[in-house]
Amino acid sequence: MTLAESLSRPARRSRPKRRSQWKGLLYIAPAMALVIVFFILPVLFTFWMSLHKWPLLGAPKFIGLGNYIRMLSDTRFYGALGFTAYYTVIITIAIFALAFPLAIFVERQRRMVGVYRTAIFMPVVVGLASASLLWVWFANVDAGFLNPLLAWLGIVDLKTNFFASFDSAFFIICLMVVWKVAGFTMIILLTGLQAIPTELGEAARIDGANRWKRFIYVTLPLMRKTMALSLILSVTGSILAFDQFYIMTAGGPQNKMISVVYYIFNQSFVSFNLGYGAAMSLGLLVILVLISIFQLWLLRVGEERP
Repeated sequence: MTLAESLSRPARRSRPKRRSQWKGLLYIAPAMALVIVFFILPVLFTFWMSLHKWPLLGAPKFIGLGNYIRMLSDTRFYGALGFTAYYTVIITIAIFALAFPLAIFVERQRRMVGVYRTAIFMPVVVGLASASLLWVWFANVDAGFLNPLLAWLGIVDLKTNFFASFDSAFFIICLMVVWKVAGFTMIILLTGLQAIPTELGEAARIDGANRWKRFIYVTLPLMRKTMALSLILSVTGSILAFDQFYIMTAGGPQNKMISVVYYIFNQSFVSFNLGYGAAMSLGLLVILVLISIFQLWLLRVGEERP
């Protein structure tokens, strides 16, 4: 074998590998195009907007980091962040407190279990705006059914305007969100429960572990990834909450229910400060990324490393 032949052989062997690489890039090209068009380019344009004083009408004016400096000193922005954090904690706990028992309930094979799963999941298909309008009607002081129901149960004597105070309005909004979202979280948790091998539970039962110990030491450790997905989706959706506050209370009473997305909307499309709204949007994106990273790290604590 000559020297030229020996040098050309590795190149010939690498051609199929290169072709497979090009085929792989070709297959993922549509997804890459969607990510570039609908995420990367909008983020870059939003960053460019955030560096300007950008009115809805008129020419934008470059101001550098002025919008970010304004954001760091905006007390109303911090107030919106504080309310959003409070809402996120309450609603996430409420959703998991209901969705996990429901997932355990419908995971077992019993009579009419398919009907139960369908009934619990049905509110998920209702749009959030439609659900908000529906619950506004439910809680209406004159035409809603909540007042007659509470009066029949003996909880209230007079008609109550649930949207007149922060506590009652916040309770109605949380009740609506849990009613709508718990079924979706239940399906995700149900998938994780069904992926757990039944042999592990049977082995633990034979070894003397009761139902509670099997849940703590077998079910929960094997549900880490599923719970991480559910938690990230729930927290992200809660931080980005807008429709329910805009439709059900319009930020009231006394502007106490203005979420961070609602505040960004007001600054961008009510006050026409599009550049400042873009800066706050990027700030919120950074917060979401950091929270998601923290959640993934927190749920991996205690996992065995290979």
